[in-house]
Amino acid sequence: MAEETTTIPFTEANTAETDASKPTKAVRGKRGKKARQVSQGEAHIQATYNNTVVTLTDLNGNVISWSSAGRVGFRGPKKSTPYAAGVIVRDAVERSKAYGLQEVSVYVKGVGSGREAAIRALHANNIAVSTIRDITPIPHNGCRRPRARRV
Repeated sequence: MAEETTTIPFTEANTAETDASKPTKAVRGKRGKKARQVSQGEAHIQATYNNTVVTLTDLNGNVISWSSAGRVGFRGPKKSTPYAAGVIVRDAVERSKAYGLQEVSVYVKGVGSGREAAIRALHANNIAVSTIRDITPIPHNGCRRPRARRV
């Protein structure tokens, strides 16, 4: 005699291992990182002809927050404006609010138009500026300068 075979359509209810029978892991409470409090820090401002980058660090050099013109939405020639530098500083200070930063030493590098505007914006955003140092690298007759552009 021939054996009869029946096919049962596949559904999740037919599977041997359903959601109820799966072993579950014990879920622990999530412990978030507590933001360390940094009252004093450093503000590194790199102002080039094309962009401005602001980095806020603690006294050891660990980055608290950073911002640049592209990060806050400026594109093309608008990135190098003094207004963009002010917006960049405001964004970096907002990102560092959780750390309680109150006073910074400012280190400025570069010759861009956002130098002074960034320092003024720090003061305007209730960050006390203790010192300002210009750390723009100056060659002592090192490499030859690139040729001047003919526009």
